[in-house]
Amino acid sequence: MKKIYHLSSCSTCQRIIKEINPNDDVILQDIKTEAISENQLEHMKTLAGNYEALFSKRAQLYRKLGLHEQTLSENQYKDLILEQYTFLKRPVMIINDQIFIGNSKKTVGEAIMAFNS
Repeated sequence: MKKIYHLSSCSTCQRIIKEINPNDDVILQDIKTEAISENQLEHMKTLAGNYEALFSKRAQLYRKLGLHEQTLSENQYKDLILEQYTFLKRPVMIINDQIFIGNSKKTVGEAIMAFNS
């Protein structure tokens, strides 16, 4: 399975998808219009190792809700991601059993190589 969880209104996600230039076999899921299911999040967590790796601490709500002043549990990370799409670190790119999370240059480069192999 090849899938990219992204936000269509995010210019960074758009740029990365353009760089990857995905084939027709890649599923693109806009997390704003098609919410992440609990099963999808579980699959991401299995590949990533934990929910915290999938959680965006850059989201505006993170500070607004005072979450930066708390120590969150894995279940809290999970619940927050499921409740509000903005807490998913974007994009999340899955190629079979590999996961690439976020938009760092290194991560995007590795994802591009994986998508093109």
